[in-house]
Amino acid sequence: MTAPTDGPATGTTAPARPRRALAPAATRSNAVPAGAWWLWALGLAAAASRTTNPLLLGLLVAVAGYVVAARRTDAPWARSYGTFIRIGLFVVGVRLVFSVFLGSPLPGTHTLFTLPEVPLPDWAKGVRIGGRVTAEQLVFALYEGAKLATLLICVGAANSLANPARLLKSLPGALYEAGVAVVVAMTFAPNMVADVMRLRTARRLRGRPTGGVKAVLQIGLPVLEGALERSIAVAASMDARGYGRTAQVPAAVRRTTNVLTLGGLLGVCAGTYGLLAAQGAVYGLPLLALGLVAAAVGLRLGGARSARTRYRPDRWDVRAWLVAGSGVVVAVAMIWAGGVDEAALHPGVAPLTAPVFPLWPAAAVLIGLLPAVVAPVPPPVGGAKPEEGQ
Repeated sequence: MTAPTDGPATGTTAPARPRRALAPAATRSNAVPAGAWWLWALGLAAAASRTTNPLLLGLLVAVAGYVVAARRTDAPWARSYGTFIRIGLFVVGVRLVFSVFLGSPLPGTHTLFTLPEVPLPDWAKGVRIGGRVTAEQLVFALYEGAKLATLLICVGAANSLANPARLLKSLPGALYEAGVAVVVAMTFAPNMVADVMRLRTARRLRGRPTGGVKAVLQIGLPVLEGALERSIAVAASMDARGYGRTAQVPAAVRRTTNVLTLGGLLGVCAGTYGLLAAQGAVYGLPLLALGLVAAAVGLRLGGARSARTRYRPDRWDVRAWLVAGSGVVVAVAMIWAGGVDEAALHPGVAPLTAPVFPLWPAAAVLIGLLPAVVAPVPPPVGGAKPEEGQ
């Protein structure tokens, strides 16, 4: 007797479906808004900016990479994460090279080697080329380069997970024109990476070399041609949809909008500076709050000039707020940890000390894994995309 199966009448067994206890399958109606992904990634980046501990930085990179691997789609912009990792490694290498050849003001006692030093004129005091290279300065350069690389990787995670077109739809009407320029600039790098990968694969299948100067030149021309074609298509689409139209508003409203927006942004800058300063916390928070309110009102009034409608706007449900909130919690926890145990977040370099692994800041970083659990699961490669779903 044959065991019953769930498959079709042919007797084949249906493939096992993965269990989704917490996260449903992603559709157009329940996909996480692009703004939530950017808030999550910026929270991780803010946490990375508060520490030079390589263990915590590596944990932040691992958290961002796991979420990207679990929740990215097969869209062109989703393939740019590996490029950001390579850029981050390049930044670390450049930082180390600069430290070796240009020296460092950091004192050190463990000399590794000595390079020939180039004599410089008196007006260049404090700058040297070559000379003694110490272990302390290399470790300091490695920590600083790793922090900058982590920032870039967190931004790359947002580029891989957030749909740029949906991010543009979420912007206020007053920022629509600037948002179009930013989105076009953001999509240039992912689309270029996708074009390079496609052309390299095509050359490899045809038995042609993919490395060397000649291959790069032969790939570069089709990539530029594709970028030009996309630019023309975007321009035609913007013209067909009436891009640049503005509604007539009274002059008093325009002046009020400009004053509120400019004053609000200045208040945000002054309040942020006050919060970062040692003695400015008293006036920093009120200025920041007033600046945010004034800027929000100015942007709201400025949106009246933009004659456009929203088609199926993104909805911020509980999952979107959990995604965005997890990044904010990581950033707040790391800022708090910097005030409680700064030595754990900034390992000593002179003298050299081994970095410790602070437990509760590391546990706070793991909260950034929440999107990998609660965000809707994207379809498999080749399946229906969220935009084509229900």
